[in-house]
Amino acid sequence: MLEISDEHFQTLIDKALTELPGEHVKNIKNVAILYEIDPTLQQREVSHLRNDQTLLGLYEGVPLTERQGMSRVLPDKITLFKNPLLHMVQTEQQLLQEIKHTLWHEIGHYYGLNHTQIRALE
Repeated sequence: MLEISDEHFQTLIDKALTELPGEHVKNIKNVAILYEIDPTLQQREVSHLRNDQTLLGLYEGVPLTERQGMSRVLPDKITLFKNPLLHMVQTEQQLLQEIKHTLWHEIGHYYGLNHTQIRALE
């Protein structure tokens, strides 16, 4: 497994964000993007994962499509999971690509897209 420091992992997240194309990324508001080492049991349960499945990222919040009439909304959160992402790759360049892909996927959820719609856009 590739090993990198937490600081360098954060640097790759920041780089991935600047490299993602389009207005959709630039128009994200009130969203914290952070990372954790591994998903919690509760995050795995909410995602309905089996024991043989992994979680690379998670969007938690109220998608834009569901905010009609809501004037106060807590910040949304996109979490990337370091160890599962590291297990997917062999090189730092592959890691950057996986981070970008995972961020794009979770940003899609922020905009209210489901998995099928996100895959179609990819």
